Amino acid sequence: MNASDVLLIERACERLIADSAVFNDQREWAALAALYAPDGVVVRPNGQRLEGREAIEAAYAGGAPDRVTRHLCANVRVDVDDADSAHATTTVLIVSGTRGDDSNMTYRVGEFADWFGGTEEGWRIAERRASLGMNT
Repeated sequence: MNASDVLLIERACERLIADSAVFNDQREWAALAALYAPDGVVVRPNGQRLEGREAIEAAYAGGAPDRVTRHLCANVRVDVDDADSAHATTTVLIVSGTRGDDSNMTYRVGEFADWFGGTEEGWRIAERRASLGMNT
């Protein structure tokens, strides 16, 4: 791989990370699930393991309908392993609350550990492990 190939892969993975935050915050569950490989995995901070797009979409869609979130992603670091795989770490600040009630907002700092793979559909998230650290 040349430097240009590496940059293209890094950018594709960075876009997946950004799109996952946007689709989550906009409650676009099908679009969120489509960012994952067909057999993609999400491991939530509570240890719940979601396997496959259908499970990912259903789990997110099953959340509280009045929940509002904003995922602010920073310190995104993508490392390209080879032409078909990469991994990344992202620091995330998650602001959440209930629609129409600003008094109950919470702020959590966490991390996404992602593994990516090249698929027939392009680059997709193969696995995401989300963890939370500092909560207020």
